[in-house]
Amino acid sequence: MVLLAPVFITRLKLDNFRNYANLSTEFDQRHVVLTGNNGAGKTNLLEAVSFLSPGRGLRRANYSSVAMSGSDGAWSIFAELEGALGPVSIGTGLQRTTLGVESQRKLRIDGMQSSSSEELLDHLRMMWLVPAMDGLFTGPAVDRRRYLDRLVLAIDPAHARRVSNFEKSMRARNKLLVEETPDGSWLDAVENQMAENGVAIASARVEVISLLASLIVKTNDASSPFPDAFIHLDGLLESMINDTPASDLELEYGNILRDARRLDAAARRTLQGPHRTDMKVHHQPKSMEAALCSTGEQKSLLIGMTLAHARLTGELHGFAPILLLDEIAAHLDSKRRSALFDMIDDLGCQAWMSGTDDELFDALGKRANYFRVDDGKVSSRNG
Repeated sequence: MVLLAPVFITRLKLDNFRNYANLSTEFDQRHVVLTGNNGAGKTNLLEAVSFLSPGRGLRRANYSSVAMSGSDGAWSIFAELEGALGPVSIGTGLQRTTLGVESQRKLRIDGMQSSSSEELLDHLRMMWLVPAMDGLFTGPAVDRRRYLDRLVLAIDPAHARRVSNFEKSMRARNKLLVEETPDGSWLDAVENQMAENGVAIASARVEVISLLASLIVKTNDASSPFPDAFIHLDGLLESMINDTPASDLELEYGNILRDARRLDAAARRTLQGPHRTDMKVHHQPKSMEAALCSTGEQKSLLIGMTLAHARLTGELHGFAPILLLDEIAAHLDSKRRSALFDMIDDLGCQAWMSGTDDELFDALGKRANYFRVDDGKVSSRNG
């Protein structure tokens, strides 16, 4: 068994975040269980923790929308944690200036301004499951693609930058295409950028899914209540990665974009590329598409995939990701809940879990810190 470096949050402080005017709570290495009525602020706490990773958090919220109602729009999150490189403090939020509240969140690590949110990944990785993801396999492809890219980001910190650069270039191309006389040299340059980043995105996706598939095979347990998944990437570039060198594929994708200019201009969007990829998942034991499985089977598949990915992250980087699991136990029977808690515990990570009923987490015993959440206030239930 690989001994992982412990990564866990020891203190969380919020100011004007959602329904928390101010909060300061301490934790230890154990899991964190948050219970309370619907609307009390449990998910808000998990969202605050999710802002300790790159991006817009588990709700994909606009930064200007998370400030407490009635405030001036500024908000802050401060956390102390035992990170992969040792103790570290992280602060982020929207700052108030003499010109008003800024629109982009700032990030400080150990009190020093950070130029990129990728630096967060030096200290911790993070994955989450929220009720909105219960329809992942039957919903739009964009949701599965976001889940896929978060899997990749936890393994490859540069992935978010490549996706951002690709989308920026694609927006520029789309804008150029609808001009009356688009500049061909500009289009060539933008498409070359799209080809370079697009192939890198597809390569990273294929590599992570391949690693995940190998781990699933290696750790197969037929008795597990969370079935193994078979994952296939349905995308133009992803289907060509294994048969074409990256440099040749960049040229080929660049040619595809150039040949599609007229069609894309008519559609007013780019029709081919990694932004159109879908993640297809099958229930391995039943040899069935996840979209055709029951709701319970789909939830079990998603849990199994997320736990397998957490294990992969730990094996590759030497520390497991922090897991944010909103309402994770609500629709699991007692046997599955107990198995889930044992599997999470075996990962060597800190998991943050929420629910409405205290008894849902009885099987965790002393492996967790317990807190009651009530209208923006958090109180310890530890005996």
